[in-house]
Amino acid sequence: MLINADFSQRASLAVEDYQWVNSPQNGVERVMLDRIGEEKARATSIVRYAPDSYFPHHLHPGGEEILVLAGTFSADDKDYPAGWYLRNPPTSGHKPYSREGAVIFVKLWQMLPDEDQHVVIDTQNTANWQQHGEHQVCPLFSNDNEQVSMQRLNAGVALFATEIVGGAELLVIEGELIEAEQTYKRGSWIRLPVGSVAQLNAGAEGVTIYLKTGHLAQIENIDFENF
Repeated sequence: MLINADFSQRASLAVEDYQWVNSPQNGVERVMLDRIGEEKARATSIVRYAPDSYFPHHLHPGGEEILVLAGTFSADDKDYPAGWYLRNPPTSGHKPYSREGAVIFVKLWQMLPDEDQHVVIDTQNTANWQQHGEHQVCPLFSNDNEQVSMQRLNAGVALFATEIVGGAELLVIEGELIEAEQTYKRGSWIRLPVGSVAQLNAGAEGVTIYLKTGHLAQIENIDFENF
């Protein structure tokens, strides 16, 4: 299965265009944003858990990155309400579930094999935020290959000031992001290839986004023959 699999091209999905498809597990649906592979896949998805739904315990050979968007996501007897960011390195495993229901943003098989850091961050905790110029930033993860953060921008503030050297990927968490005549509402996803120039500005009420940069310059390091 190939969905938005050419990483040299821009890709996006507005929230009003979501198409929910069933996963192999009852009560769990997903919106596929990009994907190379079938159930074993390099994938970026929005995943929705119905109340009392779950996946059996399983491993993630290529790692897993999660941002909880709504409800409460749980794994191995730990609860993560909306706003929690989780990063589980390659070869880690868990049993994910939700008692009340949850919506999460998930990236699978997108870490290099030598990554070994577990990350758990509450982005709702104001102590985790810093001021960087006109941007409020909650750092989530950074290494030589990628930089991940949550960012808040006041109305009209530009997301990017220069060319996007290593590419970028973002998800609108709150508010709106404006590009020319296009409005990206909460839940909208955009992937910008290496070397892009994009005039994206916060809407009238400001915007909060998840932002990953640099990783698309490393795409040649992913062994797609495994999928």
